[in-house]
Amino acid sequence: MQRKRILLILGHPSGDSFCGAIADQYQQAAAQAGHDVRLLRLGELAFDPLLRSGYNGQQPLEADLLRAQQSIAWADHLALVFPVWWGGVPTLLKGFLDRVFLPGFAFRYRQGSPFPEKLLKGRTAHLVATMDTPPWFFRWFQRMPALQQMRRTTLEFCGIRPTRTLLLGPIIQSRPERREGWLRQVQALAAG
Repeated sequence: MQRKRILLILGHPSGDSFCGAIADQYQQAAAQAGHDVRLLRLGELAFDPLLRSGYNGQQPLEADLLRAQQSIAWADHLALVFPVWWGGVPTLLKGFLDRVFLPGFAFRYRQGSPFPEKLLKGRTAHLVATMDTPPWFFRWFQRMPALQQMRRTTLEFCGIRPTRTLLLGPIIQSRPERREGWLRQVQALAAG
């Protein structure tokens, strides 16, 4: 097995959430498998999640976001753990992506082409999403808007290749033994 440099991003604002437990399990299993792991808990970072002028102006990056960009550049694999809220990703994660995955860092527009240069090529990603909706319903009836956004229009847009996705749910009213089973799935994912 090849040793990886993994950046684990917890997209839930609370580290005490089940997503926090998933991130802890992923970090521990990946480290035990011999990978180098950095954990980024978005709820602990100090940054404005609003891209105030869109791409029409420059908004200086806060120190935490500069460190996040350095960690993304360091990593050859990303693991994103987040809840699905209202079919999408939490505002905190979306704001992080808006502020960090900027032109010149994650992609570059090319003159004469509608498609950008993908500046984060060569990286892979795991997505672990929790939800209160049954995953089969989210997949087949709601068409997975949060995952489509993360996979296709964010990660792949920048050159990052998602390799595996875990949909865990429904979380609400789940029993402890069910949650332990999900944590074992996360452990296997991280160790692989």
